[in-house]
Amino acid sequence: MATHNYKVFSCFNRKFTITEPKPPPDVQKAFSEFSDGASSMSAEHLLRFLAEHQGEVDCTVSDSEQILQQSRKEDGETGFDLHDFFHFLQENDLNVPLKSQVHHDMNAPISHYFIYTGHNSYLTGNQLSSDCSDAPIIKALQRGVRVIELDLWPNSNKDDIDVVHGRTLTTPVSLLRCLKSIKEYAFVKSQYPLVITLEDHLTPDLQAKVAKMATQVFGELLHYPQTDSLTEFPSPESLKGRILISTKPPKEFLESSEKESAEEVSSLRENADEQRTDNKRAPEYKRLITIHAGKPKGEIQDELKAAGNVRRLSLSEQALEKASESYGADVVRFTHNNILRVYPKGTRLNSSNYKPHIGWTYGAQMVAFNMQGHGKSLWYMQGMFRSNGGCGYVKKPNFLIQKGPQDEVFDPKIALPVKKTLKVKVYLGKGWSLDFSPSDFDSYSPPDFYVKVCIVGVPADMIKKKTSVISNNWFPVWNEEFDFPLTVPELALLGIEVREDDKHQKDDFGGQTCLPVSELKSGFRSVPLYDEKGDKYKSVKLLMRFQFR
Repeated sequence: MATHNYKVFSCFNRKFTITEPKPPPDVQKAFSEFSDGASSMSAEHLLRFLAEHQGEVDCTVSDSEQILQQSRKEDGETGFDLHDFFHFLQENDLNVPLKSQVHHDMNAPISHYFIYTGHNSYLTGNQLSSDCSDAPIIKALQRGVRVIELDLWPNSNKDDIDVVHGRTLTTPVSLLRCLKSIKEYAFVKSQYPLVITLEDHLTPDLQAKVAKMATQVFGELLHYPQTDSLTEFPSPESLKGRILISTKPPKEFLESSEKESAEEVSSLRENADEQRTDNKRAPEYKRLITIHAGKPKGEIQDELKAAGNVRRLSLSEQALEKASESYGADVVRFTHNNILRVYPKGTRLNSSNYKPHIGWTYGAQMVAFNMQGHGKSLWYMQGMFRSNGGCGYVKKPNFLIQKGPQDEVFDPKIALPVKKTLKVKVYLGKGWSLDFSPSDFDSYSPPDFYVKVCIVGVPADMIKKKTSVISNNWFPVWNEEFDFPLTVPELALLGIEVREDDKHQKDDFGGQTCLPVSELKSGFRSVPLYDEKGDKYKSVKLLMRFQFR
């Protein structure tokens, strides 16, 4: 128990007692049930609770004994009392809401996976005037991003390569520095393949220099395709610990220059005359390319139906929306075997992002995001890739990989029957008094917290709910439950956001997280919250319960 003092008008103090909440009735009931009415819960009791209530069917007596040892407050105790049990349920490390290990089949072609993808990965801020650096690349790799994008341009002397957002006020960083940082951090978060997409605006001699540089820096980490053309992409499992290159021929850069200039506020005029007369790719460069890429040269529908070798096609977010409206089935069919990359429209000069589900529901593997941006769209991206142990590859549902008996493909616009209902109960929250100062939310009193809970997925599943406001309390208790009927739970994300009610201005931010519904563990769960950038708070968390019906 503690006391916070708030000074009002510099005249007098308001005192508020800070008291941690007691176990909710549901927790007390579960403790009584699984301890067989005793005042202490043994390892065998805890094991039954983990298996029957929490769905942890793989737990052993040894696991439950270890939990008892880690969570007990008194060393001399032999079991859990109610307080210990309540403490265990709130432990992030011991009672996580998601599966923590890679558990998807990783032996399918990489076109069968959603891949954590960055856009202009070298930018520290906005698209026009921020610095180019290896720092955001390192941060992205530490977060598990598996696709890094580099824009390559000749330096001012035309004898070396800069990474820079061409023809803007952004300051360049050397390619060599970026490659060295990529090598150092490529596999700190995930052992599955890292793809480097190169948007190169180089002459053949500089392309040859890129090839030499990449070969020397990456060494055995660099994957060399065995053939110039592939009829099927290799699997993430077969490429563990390897770095892949994806790019397109200089000729295709030139043919798309006007479109790219308008969309990305970038000009490709420099060196255009020279490259128009010499479209031959440096052979050393060509042999590094595993994923051949391109943008539509003509009608998008024709590009989507093109047969033959597998490849990567890039579309802006607007182009994807238009294609999905008119040729949605063709988009899905294309992504069965080929890779579709979606990138932000050029008017997002502040490095904002778009709704990632527009790409995912049509099978797009590389939904490219400005990782230095903030906001809900980025939270959803981070939430999706908490799946599968956070390895950066999430296996697409079978309906986005296979055709139906009548050659039909998945259509996210069609409302399907409810497949399952997710029941979410928000019990309480804690940790703000440790991670924030007493006056961070309100100068005159403790915060007034409420929780917003939503589903992001196919249009039929989108829904928003929120709890009541708990006034003047650093340890809010809600005990409120919500039902979310889901037609496509495989693509659903559960968004959770805590806000502090402010009567006079915009409600203050108190934490957020986003959880993939397909990965949720049932039962009582400790849910850690993150700040607006996606960095985890040290102490802030919610106690929640998830059930499927």
